[in-house]
Amino acid sequence: MLQILRPLEYVVAWIMVAWHSLFTSIGLSPTSGWTWALSIVGLVIVIRIVLIPLFVKQIKASRGLQLIQPELRKIQAKYKGKTDPDSRQKMTQETMALYKETGTNPFASCLPILLQAPIFFALFRVLNGDFAIGPLTDTLREQLNNSTLFGSALSATFLRSDDLSTKILTVVLIILMSAATFMTQRQLMMKNMPAAALDNPFAQQQKILLYVLPLVFAVSGVNFPIGVLLYWLTTNVWSMGQQFYVIRRMPAPGSPAEKALNERRAKRGKPLLGMGAVEAEEAKAREEAAAAAPPRVQPKKQTKSQRAKQGSGTAAPKSDDSASAASAPETAQEGHAPVPGTQPKSGRKKNGKQQASKTQGPARGNVTET
Repeated sequence: MLQILRPLEYVVAWIMVAWHSLFTSIGLSPTSGWTWALSIVGLVIVIRIVLIPLFVKQIKASRGLQLIQPELRKIQAKYKGKTDPDSRQKMTQETMALYKETGTNPFASCLPILLQAPIFFALFRVLNGDFAIGPLTDTLREQLNNSTLFGSALSATFLRSDDLSTKILTVVLIILMSAATFMTQRQLMMKNMPAAALDNPFAQQQKILLYVLPLVFAVSGVNFPIGVLLYWLTTNVWSMGQQFYVIRRMPAPGSPAEKALNERRAKRGKPLLGMGAVEAEEAKAREEAAAAAPPRVQPKKQTKSQRAKQGSGTAAPKSDDSASAASAPETAQEGHAPVPGTQPKSGRKKNGKQQASKTQGPARGNVTET
């Protein structure tokens, strides 16, 4: 393990000595604890700039995990209660296929933390070392070990020092580290997560880290030198600022931060982004569809007199028809030809009987006369 860290120890020593030379060139004392403390801050800046591409991958991986949580829950529900090896293997295969299809790497979000851990321990070795490392000569190493910050040596630890200033500074640094991490996790959950993603396992993991990490800092921080705690605090503050920038400029789709960003862009007359743009397009389509539809004509309200007048006007033709229908049998009885379609069948039968009686009448008379 020590042999693996040796190259990183040289890298850390080179960066710190370069910053130390820069600060001494502008007038700071080479033996001052502030000079070496600023060199540690410079080390953080260099390391975090190098890790920016991995941080971008971390953001994409975190958002990808948020977006595919519904699909992951479907797979888990499909194999819920099935504990046989075949079912567990199929669930794993379907999960990995989903990761591959969406281009999501669940381990990418851990890369920045994993890569910072060796640098963290390399700095620990540099501060506690009793030998020269690369450009960190014996003279510079002695200056580093003897430098103090607020009366506490940068190489001193809480458990191995009887100095009260060391214990107080350690506690203050641990509190500041915990506060920075708490704020970073909280703004991630409250501002950069959609409402639908707050119940998924990723969100539950973030909630756990929100309260567990301060305890980790408190337990482990008492074992590390002041210089290492300063590095830890600086990188946590960097993470908080970096996260704030990402949430403000590149929020997760559907999150409250994206809504706030679109509100700011709308005030400046700029096009909306993400889910806001989709909702705006849908609203525009609905407005266009409503404008293209024909206007609905509402019937005019009528007064009682208008309705009575309209009713009397429509009833008159019916009385004329009934009168003509009633006069049709009378005309038929008078011997006139009936109007087609108006003479009832009973009228025709009656005329037939009358004709028969007329023909039968004289015949009967001739018989009696004979």
